[in-house]
Amino acid sequence: MALDQLPDDPQEKEMGFLDHLEELRWHLVRAVASVLVFSIVAFLFKDIIFELILGPTQSEFWTYQQLCKLADMINTPALCLGDMDMIIQNRTITGQFVWHIKSSLVVGLILGFPYTFWEIWRFVKPGLRNNEKRASRGVVVVVTFLFLLGVFFGYFIVTPLSFNFLYNYELSIKIDNIIDLSSIIGMVATLALACGIMFQLPVVTYILSKAEIITPKLMKRYRRHSIVVILIISAIITPPDVISQIMIALPLAFLYEVSIVISRRIQKKIEKQRL
Repeated sequence: MALDQLPDDPQEKEMGFLDHLEELRWHLVRAVASVLVFSIVAFLFKDIIFELILGPTQSEFWTYQQLCKLADMINTPALCLGDMDMIIQNRTITGQFVWHIKSSLVVGLILGFPYTFWEIWRFVKPGLRNNEKRASRGVVVVVTFLFLLGVFFGYFIVTPLSFNFLYNYELSIKIDNIIDLSSIIGMVATLALACGIMFQLPVVTYILSKAEIITPKLMKRYRRHSIVVILIISAIITPPDVISQIMIALPLAFLYEVSIVISRRIQKKIEKQRL
């Protein structure tokens, strides 16, 4: 066989459909195992994990403290959101144990995401050409960074502002807010994971632009439509308050603009290759 007929990777060989399924199965097994390992670790370190999960329900939370400092600096007392000491209750006999397990799985999913994506990438990468491999170099780092950035944004920005608004909102002074544990954990997990996933927009744009499915011209044409879609998505994944929706919509709108720039650069490279 001539040298130019060799496969891109000398270690690669032709595999049948069942062989690919078997390989995919083992990649998924290792990915799931990593999530379970992190979940077990999270389950064992209960005190630390629940200190983090319940952090946004307390006035001492980092975000509230920083907002109060900023309020003092710019002489705007309204930025200091005030007391946030929630009274949390559990109303079912199995509630605390069940939510201990569920929250551990969520933490395991977040911590295990980098390895999980790496396993998926290991399965996909051999099917790419050399130029595609070079173009996608560092994709695991970028995807992981954007996911964790989204999770941190959801946890430190969207969640505390949502909690503060909803907890202090009242229909009548006769009604006390005693919050159920499931509501707290469910909201923290939903906002953190949703932000982590939505922050992958630039990566999705990169892939679709490389495949010439979308172009910067197309993205600019549908910019107004994208804003409507972003607002709808924000309304779906956030509690029913305007502040939370805006806090998610703004970074998504920014990421959309970044994605247009990415798509433009990809299109220029494609055009140069065709010359």
